[in-house]
Amino acid sequence: MKRVWWVFAAAVALYLPTVRYSYVQDDMLIIRNNAATHGVGAALRALDEPYWPPPSRGGMYRPLTTLSFGVDWSISGARPGWFHFMNALWHGLACALVVLVLARWLPESAAFVAGLIFAVHPVHVEGVANLVSRGELFAAVGMLGAVLAARQHRWALAVACAAAAMLSKEHAVITGVVILLDDWLQSPGARRYPTGFYVAIAGLTISFLGAWLVVGVSGDVAPPFFGATVGQRLAIGLPAVWRAATLLVWPADLVADYHPEVIPVRSGLSLPAVAGAFVVVAVPYLAWWARRRAPALAFAAAVAALAYLPTSNLLFASGVVLAERSLYLPVLLSATAAGYGFMWLERHWEARRAGLVVGLVVLVLAGRSYLRLPVWRDNKTFLLTLLAQHPESYRAHRWAAHVLAEVGDTAGALREFTRADSIFPRDPSVQGAHALVLLESGDTTGVAALAERARRVMPRQLLAVRAQFLIDLARGDRARARALADSALVWFPWEREWYRHYLQ
Repeated sequence: MKRVWWVFAAAVALYLPTVRYSYVQDDMLIIRNNAATHGVGAALRALDEPYWPPPSRGGMYRPLTTLSFGVDWSISGARPGWFHFMNALWHGLACALVVLVLARWLPESAAFVAGLIFAVHPVHVEGVANLVSRGELFAAVGMLGAVLAARQHRWALAVACAAAAMLSKEHAVITGVVILLDDWLQSPGARRYPTGFYVAIAGLTISFLGAWLVVGVSGDVAPPFFGATVGQRLAIGLPAVWRAATLLVWPADLVADYHPEVIPVRSGLSLPAVAGAFVVVAVPYLAWWARRRAPALAFAAAVAALAYLPTSNLLFASGVVLAERSLYLPVLLSATAAGYGFMWLERHWEARRAGLVVGLVVLVLAGRSYLRLPVWRDNKTFLLTLLAQHPESYRAHRWAAHVLAEVGDTAGALREFTRADSIFPRDPSVQGAHALVLLESGDTTGVAALAERARRVMPRQLLAVRAQFLIDLARGDRARARALADSALVWFPWEREWYRHYLQ
């Protein structure tokens, strides 16, 4: 299919402006300041280490993603432009694979349209322009590559692709289910995949989960879910599911952070929760209903649901309320629906008119993506955009407070911490950081209360423990401070030098 190359080129070209961009947000912790990504050798030595370095509690096991950063670091000499260029290439490859996977069920022109929609969909901006989202790209390439290899009965290659997907990001544990689904959707009477292949995929999946349990279990839970009951978690998670579904269809209001109050924290039944529950039921039903009528749509709906499930907060609390990067594979549902829509237009209109309509949609989506790209240029642009467009984001004010504290604007930092706390008072990291800035400024008023509030929610909150330690020292209670330091070094062994500085 020659048109595959056009999809690849369109996807890469859209994101070429990012080669002028810098490291943004989590890129700093995962790439720039993380020794594990500073070269191939460093990445290989970190194969048995969690993806998120201390002091993050994010855990996770993504050694292939880490290794790719190490390769890029060695090639580029730490220049972020090369990392961005590689993200664009991986996105282009994922888009090409989308076309090839859908070509089993759709005519070439419809698969081409679906690939273009997938390539330019605005939800992908975070997944491509933010470097640490590379795991999403790798997982998609590995998963779709495994599906294609299995179709060609290249079993070893399929297992290798599945392994690459899983070692890139955890949600790729669904790869075996996706292959099984693709097998199930074959035409009746087609040759099914051998049992031995599924045994190999199952063994791979179990092995990966074992490695993840040993190395990458995450202690990171989004603050809105601290202490939440199942009902309270669903009261927050279901509206997020509805918001995710609307972004796939109408990606007008894109946000870099969906934590409170961008998505309001609710404790009971709400209209968005009911809408989210409808989506939870409707998407699996669509996959079942379309299995014979429109198998490509069934495949896309099932993959979208499975890929989003780990971060949906429906089964358990995750580290995010909603993140656009988590919608990278779910966009397959929108893209496939567009492919079927083009088929309908071709049947009812002349081909030229149908092409013009699709071309207009692609241009609008590409334009929206292009205008969204500069948000990820650097940390300053990222933060100012978020504050301007969504001042209700408590994390935007928390980040602003850290920036102001770093440049010496203590008054501004304290103002922003207070604003963040007033929007969402249940994040102990805000209270811990607020307490530390107060201590550094010499103002001890309210510090103990802030530290106590933080540790009531999370007894081992790193910044709050630091603040409590400094409070004990200031009160002259050195024995209590030393006892707390001993406990802190068990919880946070990388903090040894910090505590030694105050106790020597």
